Amino acid sequence: MNDLLPPEPLQATEPLRATESPFEEEAATYDASFTHSLIGSLMRQAVWHRLDVLFPTGSRILELGCGTGEDAAYLARRGNFVLATDPTLAMVEATRKKAEDANLADHISTRQLRFEDLQAREWTAEPTTTAQPTNLNPRPFEPPFDGALSNFGGLNCVADLPATAHGLAQWLRPGAQVGLCVMGPCVPWEWLWHLLHGHPRTAFRRWRRGGVKWRGLTVHYPSIRTLRRAFEPSFRTCRVSAIGALLPPSYVEPWAAHHPALIRQLDRWERRMETWFPLPWLADHYLIELERR
Repeated sequence: MNDLLPPEPLQATEPLRATESPFEEEAATYDASFTHSLIGSLMRQAVWHRLDVLFPTGSRILELGCGTGEDAAYLARRGNFVLATDPTLAMVEATRKKAEDANLADHISTRQLRFEDLQAREWTAEPTTTAQPTNLNPRPFEPPFDGALSNFGGLNCVADLPATAHGLAQWLRPGAQVGLCVMGPCVPWEWLWHLLHGHPRTAFRRWRRGGVKWRGLTVHYPSIRTLRRAFEPSFRTCRVSAIGALLPPSYVEPWAAHHPALIRQLDRWERRMETWFPLPWLADHYLIELERR
C-alpha cells in the first residue's frame, strides 16, 4: 500500500508519561526472571537467529514493546539503528540505561509509545515509494523504517489488530521486514502442566472469549490465522515458526532448571522443526515474519 504516508518524526523533547501499567513493577525483575533464565534465553536466541536474517547490518528498526531493551541491544551490536519504544515508562528507562551502559546510545533511541499511537499520529511527509540506502539516511531514528519488531507478546495486549497493522504500515517503507513474536491460543505444554497441578481453568485460559484479565489489562491470544488476516491488507506473510512448542513455557523454569540437558535437547529438536506443521500452531509463542507491501 504505497499510498500510506510516513508519520511526523518524534521529537526528542517529547515528555515521558508515567502510566498505570502493571509492567512498571515488572521492569526491575524482568531480566532476572525471564531474560537470563534457561527457557527465556533459549527462546530469545531462537528469535535472534531469525532477526539476523530479517535485518541486515545498518537497518533502521522500529521496536514496539521493547521491554528492558535486550533485543535493541542485540540489534545495535550488529550495527543496526533501533528506535526502541514501550508503553511503560520504567521499561523505556531500563532500555535507555542498558544502551548507555553498553555504549550503544548512538545506535539506540528510546521513546514511550503505545501501540495505539501508531495510528494516532498526524502525517505530513511525502509518500515513500522506494527504499533509500540506510547508510545515506541522516535520520536513523525517524520513519520510514527498514523493519519492525515486537517480541514476546507485546501484541497480545492489543485489542484492535487491524488498526495496529494499518498504523504500523505507515511507519515502514515498502519491502520492510517485520518480526512479530506473539503468544498463541493452543499450548499443550500449558494444558498438561496446569491439569497435572489441578488447575483446569488456568490450563485452558487462552481460549476465553474476550481475552484474559491480568492486573487491569486484557490479554488476547490471536491465532496465526487471525493475525494474518489483520495484517493482510498491508503485509505479506513470509514465514511462521514455533517459539516454545517442544520447549515448555517460561513459568516452568523452576522444573526446567533441574533438567537443563533435557531442555537444551528439546530446543535443538524444536529449532530443526520450528516451521513444521503443527508446531507453530501449538507453541507458547509463534514468530510470524511479514513484508510491508
